[in-house]
Amino acid sequence: MFGIDGTVLAFVVLAGFSAGAVAYAFLFTQISNEKQAGKRLETIKTAETDRSIVKATRDRATDAAKRRKSVQDSLKELDEKQKTKDSAIKKPPLKAQLRQAGMKVSIERFYIYSAICGLALTVVAFVVGAPMLVLPGVLLAGALGLPRWFVSFRRARRVKAFLNEFPNALDIIVRAVKSGLPLNDAVRLIANESPEPVKAEFRRIVDSQQMGISIPDATLRMPETMPCTEASFFGIVIQIQSQAGGNLSEALGNLSRVLRDRKKMKAKVQALSMEAKASAAIIGALPFIVAFLVYLSSPDYLMPLFNTSVGNLILGCAAVWMSIGILVMRKMMNFEV
Repeated sequence: MFGIDGTVLAFVVLAGFSAGAVAYAFLFTQISNEKQAGKRLETIKTAETDRSIVKATRDRATDAAKRRKSVQDSLKELDEKQKTKDSAIKKPPLKAQLRQAGMKVSIERFYIYSAICGLALTVVAFVVGAPMLVLPGVLLAGALGLPRWFVSFRRARRVKAFLNEFPNALDIIVRAVKSGLPLNDAVRLIANESPEPVKAEFRRIVDSQQMGISIPDATLRMPETMPCTEASFFGIVIQIQSQAGGNLSEALGNLSRVLRDRKKMKAKVQALSMEAKASAAIIGALPFIVAFLVYLSSPDYLMPLFNTSVGNLILGCAAVWMSIGILVMRKMMNFEV
């Protein structure tokens, strides 16, 4: 009975194994296909992920290229505008020079003042006893030279005062923008609180904005009334930031630091060139000192230069050559920073 039960049990086990083997044989292909499908699905998912990463990278590169091209186009356009403005800034008309000097004088009134100045100097020269040949030169110098020199002097002094205060104004704008104020309010703050001539220049920006001109366009017009490179830098920074975006406070902070470094460099160049300036002053004053000493020792020796026509001609030629030498030395000592 036990033998029969063992045979039946072995037969059942063998039949089970046989059925499992037959089932595995039939299902092997399906299981293999499912595994391959799973692998293909993972491969597709990985490929899709890689494609999305590549696409995102390509999109970022494209956006960066577009932004870079936009900045380059803006810089090119601003450079062309700046070249046309520089030609007008280097040789501005008289009306623009009067505005840049901060003088509220019309052209007609300036010409009247120039004629009065020329006539006054001519009368003074005639009373002193200057030769008749010198009087036309005195008239031209008094009518054309001296008034325009005064305008140039006022213009240079105003630019210097602007450069001394402009970095402080930029720092105030940076702090205002970082604290949350818009650029318009920061510009109005400078227009109301800063000293002259920075106050007048930013007041023009506020007035232009009230007339419908945007702040970038108004800042680009600042070099028309303030002929310096620093004003052009400020307009270019505002224009680029408005077109390409970016951190305005950081850009203005960098500009303020650059302007302070330029100021330090100018002071260093001026200190290094003081020796050459002193030498030029001594060389320029030496003929007058020698002539004065000779006149004290023997006046009759120099009087023919003033009493005769040949002496006047010699003095005129000497004055021309000395003026040329002084201008050459001045050109050699002036460095653009």
